[in-house]
Amino acid sequence: MALSSDKHRIHKALPDFSSIKRYWDKTNNCVAAKILPGEYYVSVTNELITTVLGSCISVCIRDAKNGIGGMNHFMLPKDNNVSDSIVSEAARYGNFAMEHLINDILHYGGERKNLEFKVFGGGKVLDMKMDIGKKNIEFVFEYLKLERFSILSEDVGDVYPRKVNFFPLSGVAKVKKLKKLHNQTIITRENTYLENIKNAPVESDIELF
Repeated sequence: MALSSDKHRIHKALPDFSSIKRYWDKTNNCVAAKILPGEYYVSVTNELITTVLGSCISVCIRDAKNGIGGMNHFMLPKDNNVSDSIVSEAARYGNFAMEHLINDILHYGGERKNLEFKVFGGGKVLDMKMDIGKKNIEFVFEYLKLERFSILSEDVGDVYPRKVNFFPLSGVAKVKKLKKLHNQTIITRENTYLENIKNAPVESDIELF
C-alpha cells in the first residue's frame, strides 16, 4: 500500500509478519506496526511497533549492533488451580511468546550476546480475584533471569493501561499511562483473549540458541 508521496510509501514487512496491521504514523513520521494480544513483530527498518497493554506484558528486544528488534504482547492464562510457582503449565504461554520473538530476532540477523530488553505492562485492570498482571510480571522477570538476560528498563504494575511505542533501530521506548481513558475496550479485549487461550493447546519445541 502506498500513500500519495514516495516518501510515505509503506515498505514490506519481513516475510513472517505480513499479517500484522501497519500504517503511516504522521506523528512520528514513520511506518507503525500495531500488535494485539498474542502477536509479536520484528523489524530491521526505521519503523515503530505500538500496542496498548492492560494486564498483558510487552517485552521490547533489540540488537543495537545488527540493527534489528521486536516486541511481543502476551498474557498468562487465568487458572485458579495453578500454584504461585513460576514453573507451571501456564508459564508455557509466556515461554512461547518469548521464544518466538527472541528466535525470530536471531533468525533475521541478531545475536544473543547483543540483546537488550525493556519490559512494560502488567497493570491490575481486570476485575477478578487473581492478579494476572502481577503473575505476568513475575513470570517475565523470572524468565529473563533464568535465561541470563538483564533488563535495561521497565515500567510495570500499577492500575493503569499503557500505550507503548518502541523504535527497534534506536531502542527508544515511549510509554504513556492511560489514566483518563475509558478502559472498557481494553478490558473486553483482554477478557476475550483469556477465554481464547484457556483451552488452546500450546506446543513448542523451540530452543534458544
